[in-house]
Amino acid sequence: MSTISDLRRDYAGDFLDRDNTPETPWPLFSEWLNAAVESERDDANVMTLATADNEGMPHARIVLLKHFDENGMVFYTSYQSHKGSELGTCPYAALVFWWPTLQRQVRVEGHVEQVSSEASDAYFHSRPQASQLGAWISQQSVEIPNRQWLDERTRRFESAYQDNEVERPPHWGGYRVVPAMVEFWQGQPSRLHDRIRYCWRAADGHWLKSRLAP
Repeated sequence: MSTISDLRRDYAGDFLDRDNTPETPWPLFSEWLNAAVESERDDANVMTLATADNEGMPHARIVLLKHFDENGMVFYTSYQSHKGSELGTCPYAALVFWWPTLQRQVRVEGHVEQVSSEASDAYFHSRPQASQLGAWISQQSVEIPNRQWLDERTRRFESAYQDNEVERPPHWGGYRVVPAMVEFWQGQPSRLHDRIRYCWRAADGHWLKSRLAP
């Protein structure tokens, strides 16, 4: 019987080299994300978000990327959740994208800021009503007695908003991770993977690109 120590896969992805990558990370990230949309479908925007609490204990969970541009990566959540509380204390985070079909990984590290109320409103009102109500129904990360508690809140909010537009809860909105580092990883045979890292140099407003050993 095989054990987890026996589990392994060999990688054979496209080659990634410092000389054939752009001077900023955004064109390459856009290219890889578009490829992931084709290969991973609904999971292309899945990313691990890691934060730290006020004692330095790290916490990680899966969230969804909902927007990105040269200013950073945006996701939405409750400001009162554990991650919201942690970001209020330590406004720094790390992200990891993993696209197994493409044998690619992207790591992002940087500081975190809330997006504007206008941006949060616009995204909230683009969501299905069931998802909008979910932001009100779920007191995210709070201990609850049972599933029936959640079902009862669902019925109450569905009744209250049956014929009304759902407004965005004041405790719900977007965060933007503003990268100081973006690393692209492309799987290669014999664990000799390709790694290209971009580091933001605030002093002169440029990205420094380098190749890392596997």
